[in-house]
Amino acid sequence: MGLLSWLVGGNDGELAKSQYAGRESASAKAARKRRERYHRNVAKTDRKGQAWEDKSRSREVGTDWYRR
Repeated sequence: MGLLSWLVGGNDGELAKSQYAGRESASAKAARKRRERYHRNVAKTDRKGQAWEDKSRSREVGTDWYRR
């Protein structure tokens, strides 16, 4: 592969089979990172919601609504 061979073009399929075989594509990587970020945010939001609920319940210990 020469220095300016990328100018010629037309060999994308060949490059994909040889040079980039086994590598994660950019779109697959972006999708994976999006899924990971979503799941990380869901867990964080769940923890915050549970903390809010626990705090709210602790303020209402004297009522019949919540008993420990």
